[in-house]
This record gives sequence, structure tokens and C-alpha cells, in this order.
Amino acid sequence: MAHLSQVKRKIWFASDGSLEHKNDLVAAEEPLEIKLSSKKQSRTIAITMRTPGHDYDLTAGFLYSEGVLKDRRDFLKMSYCVGEDRHLQEYNQIRVELRRDDLADLPQLERHFFTNSACGVCGKTMIEDLQRRDIPPVSLTEPIRDDVIQGLPVALRKSQKVFDRTGGLHAAALFDLDGVLIAAREDIGRHNATDKLLGWGLLNDELPFRNRILMVSGRASFELLQKCAVAATPVFCAVSAPSSLAVALAQHFNITLIGFLRDKRFNIYTNPHNIEI
Repeated sequence: MAHLSQVKRKIWFASDGSLEHKNDLVAAEEPLEIKLSSKKQSRTIAITMRTPGHDYDLTAGFLYSEGVLKDRRDFLKMSYCVGEDRHLQEYNQIRVELRRDDLADLPQLERHFFTNSACGVCGKTMIEDLQRRDIPPVSLTEPIRDDVIQGLPVALRKSQKVFDRTGGLHAAALFDLDGVLIAAREDIGRHNATDKLLGWGLLNDELPFRNRILMVSGRASFELLQKCAVAATPVFCAVSAPSSLAVALAQHFNITLIGFLRDKRFNIYTNPHNIEI
């Protein structure tokens, strides 16, 4: 398949008892295999189902979330793996050449990841991983006005260009404390969209996301709050509900968690003192 974020398909459109053919755009979903290599080894670390586009960001963000990469100097090169027939290249495999001699001392290789576009690695695995990592609580230097929070959904929606054409993608966006959009990414999976955003930050030396707001178009899950904590982001907003583990994780890392952010209303689940009403 071509490296496209949306694909044209013929569909049957039913309305008022009639049926007609028409063309429609659907969000693309393709596997991406992430391979790590050193001077001595090469190994697949993950296969994820994603929407093609910003694949380097996705790869960098995933590896940053998992603790494989700390900054962009940890790897030498990132490239698509080209098959024997370049005309059939599907851009579904990326190799990351790490700046190390061996892969044996990477604890992340103890498990093999396969994630779909709806959910990422299981909570139990991630909790165990967080317990092994020294991730400090985050902080916010000044409170955020509630009108800034209320304006985020409109700004997020305006950034969803592929969603406008397909109606089938999630989005993750980064804002400053005045609500100005810094960067946004889309994907069929919420965790992929967030990894793409973190990868953008890593590849552009914008991490950690201190004094920034991270917002997603869906619900707030444990895995998304984990990524938020790893990126040192003090405020996480979601259009829909948070899970119990997401609230617990936000409390543990001092993240201000906001849910049901829509129609100029929202719920604050942790650290309400960071929002100026």
C-alpha cells in the first residue's frame, strides 16, 4: 500500500430508502515494525498498527516513552527498510541504529510489543516498567486561566486536517500556557498520536514538555498519562472521561488532569489549584 493517511473507497450510501454508489475517504491503517540495531545486533522491538504519516515521529516517541531513547543523540540513524523491489516499498518497517555496541543491556527487549490502533501495551506491564524507572513528579510554574482551557477543543479540532476528510482519526496536540498551539499529530490510535507528538519533541529538541498542555481527542487512559509523565508535561486534557488508573497516575506524578473538556465545560480530577477560575 502507498504511504497515505487516507484511502479512497467505493461505498453504498443509504438514505431515505434509496441506495447509491459514491466515493468516500477512509483513514488508513497499516502495520509499522520498529527494529533496533547496534554494532553487533538487530532486533524487532515492536509492531504497531498505525495511520501512515509522521512515522519517524511515531518511532522516536514510542522509543522515548519506553525509555530506549533519552534524547536524539542516543541514535545514529533512523530509516525505512527498503526491500529488494523498491517499487513495492510499503514504508512499514523502520530501523533505528542506536549509538551502542550491544542491545543486551536494554531491559525493554525482555518483552516483545504488538499493539493495535485502539490500545497500547497492557497496564500491568507499564506499571512494572514505571516502578523500574526514575521518573520525577512534574511541576507548573503558574496557574492556567480557565478560559485558556475552554478554548483548547476548538484549537485541537482545527488541527485535525485528516479527520476532516475521513472522520476516523484521533489527535494529540501540544499548547503553551496561553493556549497557543505548538504542534499536533493525528492517528487512528490515541496512543500513536501521542507518541507522534512526543517524537516530534524528541527530534526537534523540544522535550521535556515543561509548562505545556497536552490534549487528546478521546479519553484519558493510563498509558497516555504515562507518556505525559515521561515527557514531564504538567497538564493533560481529554475530550472524554479518564480511567481510574489515569487519575491515580496523574496524582502520583503531580499532573493536573482534566476530562470531559467540551462546550466550555470541564472536570478537574487532580490538582485543581493549577486552574485559575
